[in-house]
Amino acid sequence: MDIDLNADLGEGFGPWRMGDDEALLGVVSSANVACGFHAGDPVIMERTIRIAGARGVDIGAHVGFPDRQGFGRRVMQIDAGELAAMVTYQLGALGGMARAAGQRMTHMSFHGALGNLVAADAALAAVLVRAVAAYDPALIISSSSSLAIEGAAAENGLRVATAFLADRACDDAGLLVPRRVPNSVIHDEAAVLARVRQLLADGTVTTWSGKLIAMRPRSILVHGDTPGALALARSLRSEIEGAGGRIVPISQQLAEQGAAQT
Repeated sequence: MDIDLNADLGEGFGPWRMGDDEALLGVVSSANVACGFHAGDPVIMERTIRIAGARGVDIGAHVGFPDRQGFGRRVMQIDAGELAAMVTYQLGALGGMARAAGQRMTHMSFHGALGNLVAADAALAAVLVRAVAAYDPALIISSSSSLAIEGAAAENGLRVATAFLADRACDDAGLLVPRRVPNSVIHDEAAVLARVRQLLADGTVTTWSGKLIAMRPRSILVHGDTPGALALARSLRSEIEGAGGRIVPISQQLAEQGAAQT
């Protein structure tokens, strides 16, 4: 089984650091890099891109609400058209940084509260995914399970790589449970690893309500801002490889799949 090990990175600001990005970039195979809205700044973006590129890690734009103080995890009432412009702006920022560093942006993902809204709202997904396609139709959307995003991507000719958020509970539809709900964030490493073992063994996830649902993700995500993220990422990598899996970036997985189909 090929699986991407992914982390949200570049989420500091100025002299303030969030997580051990450099060490994580030695463990993961793809990175979602904050674009300066919910976190990050040009210097952090450039540094993260250069380290990722040197280590063969896929580089993606992590697009969120303009909410540094709330880390992009607060819902903001913004018109869909205005949000689409913000999506394009953030993609352009990271894409430009990547190009200047001699690297390529391979994917994007929606962060935090914006990601939760897009995943649950087909109308909003249609607008924002169209903005992604207009910027670069070759970009892959990395997303937790979402019929809204998958449908919008299909309409716009974009590819979606489903990501399993190992430390976040999901509901019976596969959508993430809001952080305000008890036990929505799983802090116990043993419990997170048990979820990954279950996923690798039989392709199922136990939802917040206790129901088993099928899930076949291409990627497993670690939140870089979570305490102990580096140790967890290392444990996840060992778990995947110990089960006979191969850590492969999303872009490589899809390229190999395309080559096999031709």
